[in-house]
Amino acid sequence: METTRGVTAASEPVGRGRRSGRKRAERPTLNETDLYAPVRELFARQGFNVRGEVVGCDLAAVRDGELVVVELKTAFNTALLIQATDRQHAADAVYVALPRPEGSLRSARWKGILHLLRRLELGLIFVSAAKTRTPSPAHAEVILEPGSPTARRHARKRTSILRETANRSADHNVGGSVRTPLVTAYREQALHIACCLALRGDLSPREARALGTGDRTPAILSRNVYGWFERIARGVYRLTPEGHSAIAMFAKVAAPYLAELSGHQEFGDFAEIEDPTSLADSVAAADADQNDR
Repeated sequence: METTRGVTAASEPVGRGRRSGRKRAERPTLNETDLYAPVRELFARQGFNVRGEVVGCDLAAVRDGELVVVELKTAFNTALLIQATDRQHAADAVYVALPRPEGSLRSARWKGILHLLRRLELGLIFVSAAKTRTPSPAHAEVILEPGSPTARRHARKRTSILRETANRSADHNVGGSVRTPLVTAYREQALHIACCLALRGDLSPREARALGTGDRTPAILSRNVYGWFERIARGVYRLTPEGHSAIAMFAKVAAPYLAELSGHQEFGDFAEIEDPTSLADSVAAADADQNDR
């Protein structure tokens, strides 16, 4: 596999402390979410389409049909190995990503860990924290390339990950997040429909689909998983207060849809919106101002 070939595996001692009497500065503590951006950049540079939190995977990267999965953890433990080996049923290659440890990879502990990872056909990535004294950002480095998994493939699980990765318009999630609402492809489409209702008023599924919401529009409206839609007549739906709140909660996701629907491209750049909690109201106010002119 050519996932990250050409990256030299680190075999030299890392983080070896100085023998002087000085007290060594404490290394910044990294959370799982801190590991995501450097690892994402590592694969994005190689042309992978990278998404966070995909069908239980911390990071999924796809390129020309090749599926790579990375599990992020702050420490090496059994739970990490269980997760990673489970992902081998769906992926072409699986890595585990950890903060770069202090000490040497030549220690007995790390020799044993590397031997175990090789036997399990898992790759290893280390993430170094950003340095405060020099303008050096956090970065990820491949320490061990994975083998080709021999585990029996689960076609349905693989297809689910590939489809979810392809159907997301952008990478809205940070891998390693917990207790945070995720922006799935389904939620993205539901938000698109919510934006249509917020700006165009009550709509039928056919009218919403004409605005580009996709073939799943009737099912999303009728199932109403999030409670964002209300059926007010046969085949006619209205946005609920919960739907308006959702647009505000996921303002970065909603902004491009509102910009396209309203023709106000300034709303496509979230950074230019002063009050993201009233995004739809801002678009409506811009419409009113344009009409007054």
